[in-house]
Order: sequence, then structure tokens, then C-alpha cells
Amino acid sequence: MPSHFGAPIDLSDLPHFQQVDLRPRRPVFVGRVSTKDNQNPASSIPRQVVLASDRLESGEEFVAYFWDVESGMLPPELRGLGPQEMYDALAVPTPRNGGLQDLVDRAEQLGVTHVLAERSDRVARAMLTSLTVEHELERVGVEVVYANEPVGGTESGRLRTRRYSQVDAEIYRTTMIEMSMGGQVQHAINGWNHGYPPYPYTAVIDPDAPVREKGRFGAERPKRRLVPHPDSRRFDAARELCRLRREEHLKAADIITVLSAEPDRYPIDGRWTHSLIEGLIANPKLTGYQVYNRKASRTGRDGFSRRNPVSKWVWSPKIVHKPVITLEEWKQAQQVTAGLRAGAEGGALLRIRAAAGRLGLTVTTVRSSASHTLYRIGNRQMVLPTPVPDTIVQQVIDDKENAA
Repeated sequence: MPSHFGAPIDLSDLPHFQQVDLRPRRPVFVGRVSTKDNQNPASSIPRQVVLASDRLESGEEFVAYFWDVESGMLPPELRGLGPQEMYDALAVPTPRNGGLQDLVDRAEQLGVTHVLAERSDRVARAMLTSLTVEHELERVGVEVVYANEPVGGTESGRLRTRRYSQVDAEIYRTTMIEMSMGGQVQHAINGWNHGYPPYPYTAVIDPDAPVREKGRFGAERPKRRLVPHPDSRRFDAARELCRLRREEHLKAADIITVLSAEPDRYPIDGRWTHSLIEGLIANPKLTGYQVYNRKASRTGRDGFSRRNPVSKWVWSPKIVHKPVITLEEWKQAQQVTAGLRAGAEGGALLRIRAAAGRLGLTVTTVRSSASHTLYRIGNRQMVLPTPVPDTIVQQVIDDKENAA
């Protein structure tokens, strides 16, 4: 801004009296809508354009439009990842030249001089993110302007207004996260399921759950509880694969071999996989408790969910659906899994299974108790103690090899 304490005479005819930016002004619009379902981008984005246009100079127009339909809690690199078909289907009358990350990447190339937005939370609700974007744009000579900031006054006053707005946006973000988390915790405590039902279960609508009337965002998704899958063999398969890990210390590949050998007894859509086996063994919902917050879905890596520590899991206070295994059995299986991943030796039955495999025989479990298990090896049945002593392991192997 011009100095209030100028020269005693007119010096405006001198060279360099006023610094001139040789670049022509090239303002662009930046905007954001959180969701396409709970908000209407076709009306919100044009409204933001109108408000941001108040900071254009006379006769000036935006040379490009950058906007996203994404949560303001996401960093720029995770914005705008939706397919172009989704944006086309929104029928927003405002053209779209990309999202926020596209703006940051291409601002210098496009010769952008000013970025105009309705307010700071249209860039991001996290203060660090909005500050980072402002810094990256400022580094290439781009000024960020928010339409809700006052015109004129001191630079410190303008900066104070901007930072207060960014603090408010981050506080709002944190409040929304706390409220959302509280709702999800209560959801789990009440016994309602999150996500896809595990293999031995299916999810059904809870008729006793409260139902809210249709609101401005439409009807709420119904609350669902887990119930045993109509095919009771799935319960048996899940129980057996957990036992194979817990008692026989089998790795996923060996468990797959056992289950695949009897498809009529252990049915599966498609085929048994390593991720399915390990996921079921690690899933605490098989204990009958409802458990939430096992994973953090937003990690910065597409398609990857970071596992939260067990101390952060939310458990229902009591068993809310039929259990496949007890909580104690589940805990033992996790301890065995940890040992296997650390390179510990497998169970004694691995040797029996390996020897039987060499003879073309399959080892399957008929039934078990706390102290003994009845196995079928080939066409013969055999009762072995749990766990199996090494001396008995070698005796079984010798008997089978001699019989062959």
C-alpha cells in the first residue's frame, strides 16, 4: 500500500515511482464441497464463485476454476481422486480445470497471480494444510485472497482475521471428528455392526433399533446386527481355522490346504486366500463382541488401512452376537500368530501333516475336547493329546510310513 508520508513535492513522473508487476493479472477460483450426497455441488460451487468474484477487479474474470467434492480434512494429494465421470454426473454449471492439488502443481505453469476463494476452510479445515497451500503458492508469486476478509486496514489486522478464521476451521474440524467418533463408539457399544460382516456371519436390520424420521439428507442407514450365516458350515470352518492356528500353529498356507481338501465341509465362495484366513483369525468379532476402531482408513496410502493398537479398540460391554470362539481362544490365536511372524517353530502337527502329505494322505479334524483331538488320517481315525508330544509325533510318522 502507498506510504502515508510521501515526498514534499510531486515525484510521480520519476522512473520506478511505482513498482509495476509485469505479469498480467490471472485470477483463478478455488472451492470445495464436502460431499455430493449431503450437499448439492450444483448450487454450492456456483454460490462460492459469486462470493469470490467480489474480490475481482473491474471487468476481470476467472481464467480457471479449481474445485473438489471432498472432505476439508484431507490433504491436497488425497483430493479430487474421484473419476471424471462422477464430476460430470454432478451437473455443476461451473467448469472444472482440476482440484486443489492440480492448482498447487500448475499455478506457476499457468501464470496464476491470484487465487480467490469464499473463505479459508474452502481450501482446508486443517490449519497446517491451508498454511502449506498458501506457502506453496506464495513461493511462486501467487497471492491467496479470501472473500470474507476485510478490505483495507493494516496487514497485521488482515493476517489476524485470516489466522482466526483458520483456527476456527480447525476447531470445527476437531469438534466434528470428536462428535463422529462418539457416535461410532456408541454404535459399537449398542452392538451394531460396522463394515462388511465376517465370513461366518451376515448382517440383518435390528428391528429394535431406534429409527429417525427422514431428514434433510434422506433416510438414515438402518442399524444392523450380526447373525450366523444361513450356511452353518461356515461357523464350523471359522472355528476350525482358528483352532488350526491356536493349537497346531499352522501358517495360512497350511490352513488353506486343510480347508481346501474338504470343500463340502468348509465351503467358500471362490477360494480360500491368505488375507481371508489371517483376517478371520485376527477378527475379534468372532468372539461375539462388537469391536470398532481396529483400523484407521485415512492414511495417505491409497487402498491401505493402518492398524490401530489394540488399546484403542472399542469393545461392546457384553457379547452381542453368537460367538464362534471364546475371547480366551481368540487371544491365544493372536499370541501364536505373533510367534509365527517372529519366526517361532510351528506346532508338532506340522510334522505329521508333512509326512502324511508325502504319502498322499490328508489330516483332518473330526472333533476335539480340551485335552484330546480325534483326527482322520487317510481312511483311519486317531486320537491324539493336545498338544501332541514329540515322541508321539515320531511314532505316528513311523507307523504311517511303515504301513505304506
